Amino acid sequence: KIDWEVGLGFKTTIMNQENISTKPNILKRLGAFSIDYCIIFSFTILIISFFGTSNEDGSTSVKGFPGLTPILFWFLWIIFPEQFYGSTIGNRLLGLKVISIKNPNTTSLTFSQSFKRHFLDTFDAAYFIGLILLKNTKYNQRLGDIWAKTIVIDIEDKEQFYKRF
Repeated sequence: KIDWEVGLGFKTTIMNQENISTKPNILKRLGAFSIDYCIIFSFTILIISFFGTSNEDGSTSVKGFPGLTPILFWFLWIIFPEQFYGSTIGNRLLGLKVISIKNPNTTSLTFSQSFKRHFLDTFDAAYFIGLILLKNTKYNQRLGDIWAKTIVIDIEDKEQFYKRF
């Protein structure tokens, strides 16, 4: 850890990046993604089945509050558990934990970090961009992880860690 004074007495800290050791954990990360999004898609299908109305062109639409519930469910299933516990249900089942490398005083995620990570889930999944980045970035990060300044470690693998001090 390196501290130095910046202007008017404010102190800035830079973490020694050699305190981070990750692996791609591709199968576990794909498994966690699949678990979480299968549940979200199943919930969405249920909402459409119960509250959907048929349109003239043969499609089905959901309007009003029921149309917003899949988005609310996404926040409750993905964003909040990750922010408060460091993992979604899928991550927890597979022994993965998301860690913030943004703030040297805590490894906990902020709401903004969790939202940034998952806002780009679809983009990371499209054209396998996430997989390519997992294999080719220094800390095995997807685009969402890079933007949010997070890493994902397998808590069962003692070779993966983030030492803050």
